[in-house]
Order: sequence, then C-alpha cells, then structure tokens
Amino acid sequence: MSEPTTDRPPGKTAALSLPSIRGVGEMRHLGLFGALALLVVVGLVTRPDNFATASNLVSILSLAATIGVITVGATFVIIGGGIDLSVGAVMALASVWATTLATQSYGPVVMGICAILVGTGAGLVNGWLIAYGRLVPFIATLAMLVAARGLAQRMSDRKTQLIQSDNAAIVDLSTTRVAGIPLLVYVFAFVVILGWVLLNRTTFGRRTYAVGGNPEAARLAGIDVRRHTMLLYALSGLCCGIAAILIMARTTTGSSTHGDLYELDAIAAVIIGGTLLTGGRGTIMGSILGLLIFTLITNLFILNGLNTSDQLIAKGLIIVVAVLLQRRNLKERAP
Repeated sequence: MSEPTTDRPPGKTAALSLPSIRGVGEMRHLGLFGALALLVVVGLVTRPDNFATASNLVSILSLAATIGVITVGATFVIIGGGIDLSVGAVMALASVWATTLATQSYGPVVMGICAILVGTGAGLVNGWLIAYGRLVPFIATLAMLVAARGLAQRMSDRKTQLIQSDNAAIVDLSTTRVAGIPLLVYVFAFVVILGWVLLNRTTFGRRTYAVGGNPEAARLAGIDVRRHTMLLYALSGLCCGIAAILIMARTTTGSSTHGDLYELDAIAAVIIGGTLLTGGRGTIMGSILGLLIFTLITNLFILNGLNTSDQLIAKGLIIVVAVLLQRRNLKERAP
C-alpha cells in the first residue's frame, strides 16, 4: 500500500488510496469459489438426498447469516490491525439483555434497540481500552469475552429466556420468508452490502486500510488513529448487536450460551478470505466466501453424522494452513 503523503494544508486529511489488492484478491476469490465448488461436490456425493434440498439450503443460509454479520465487523477490525475475541460473548450478552422481562415489556422494537446498544457499548469499551488505555487488543477483548459471558450468566441466572408471544415480530425474522428465503438472510445481505460500501467507497474504509497498513504513516497523514481504532471496535460491537437479534429470531431465546466459539468461525472466515492478520489488506467478499466455506463444512459434518470434535480439529487445521499460506505469499512478494 502506498503511504499517504503529508504535503497538504494543516488539518486536511490526505487522500488515501486503497491497497493494490485487486489482482491478488481476484485470484484468491477464484480459489475460494473453487473450494466452495469442491465442498458442494462432496455434499452431493456423500449425502445426495439431504444436501441438495431447499430446506438444507435455507439451513445453511440461516446459520451463515448470524455468524456472517459478526464476520463483517471482524473484517473491519482485522484490516485495521486489531483482533476481537469477544464477539460471541458480546452477542450472548446482547441477547440476554434484550430478552429480560423488563426489556420485553417495552416490545420488539425496544428489544432490538437494546441488543444493538449493548453490542455497540461493549465494542466502544473494547475500543477505548485499546486505543486510549493502550491495552493489547488480544488482552482487552479476551477480558471482554470473560466479563460479557459472566454478566450474561448473572443476568439470566444461567437460564434460557424465552421470547414472549407479544414480541413475535422478532421471531418473524426467521419464520417469514420472501421467495423462500427467511428475512434474516436478507438482513445479513443488507449488512454485507453496507459493509462493502463502507470499506470500498468511503473515507472511513480508506482510513481503515491506512491504519492497519501503517499506523504511523496514517497518523502523519492527519488521521486520528486512536479515534478510528475505537470506531472500528464499536462497529464490531454493532454487528454483534445485530447478530443477537438474528439469533434470538432463530432460537426464540436469549441465552448466555449463544455464540459459543463464534469468534473462532468469524476470525477464521476473515483469515481464509485473505485478510492479513497484521492488517492493511482484506475484502468483505473474501470474508463472506470464507464464511460460506466454514458453514458448508459444518453442514457436511452434521449431515454425515460426524463428531463435533472432529469438526473443530478440521477447522483448526484450515486456520493453520491459511495463515501459513499468507506468510508464504508475503515472503514471495517481499523485495
């Protein structure tokens, strides 16, 4: 990525160009499409009667929708040079807070707003600790993971909270279908589109690449790196709040167990999609393709009755291979 120049009037932000990832990104996307095609073939061969059905497709998309919204936020954070381990726990906390009897008494709109505010608030706390408290992102978000999960357990008394019949509008996101697809999948698609526009067509997106690629150069270019970092984590928290609404719609509950290991799937999807763990490079499209690969793997394991522990082992191996490939590619391009 070309470093921003500083020959400009004081107070003005230099025009920051997007990293030159088009060629590399397109090649990686082709590889991801190939991996998806291979998984589809495996599904058709191993479970021809169950895999290629409308109900299974809807199941795949519904599962991808919840984790996918979180993945969009994780993409921004990792491109910006950070990491967020708390996404699953924050989503659980938002779902529990939104389904308490006190919150439910105000109706589904307030429940949705509550989930979004809780998620965004947790993200702001993460961002402040990292940007202004100078904590390492790994430590700050790990602390939030533990605290949010614990607070969710405390608020719910470790019990599952059911959505009352008066608030069925939230459940309708999962049960109502347009062209055979649940509304929550359309919500996911809308978030993906907004994320793509924000990353590729706005100053915020260009600054995200700049901060992740070279924070010092971004600072010299007039970017408030600390404020931008805090906003990135707030955006991740916002996505967790939206995901909490979607998982409440799917399960009709709020629970402290929601989102267990979602951080694994979200971060893995981002890495597989080509986003550098060191920041400065990545795409929303790559992350979504990585997510679909992971979701298909999960679906195939379930359809074939394979052990969950084997599924986790396979995902772990995929993450290791993806990171090793990233390192090799970086060495090959190094002068």
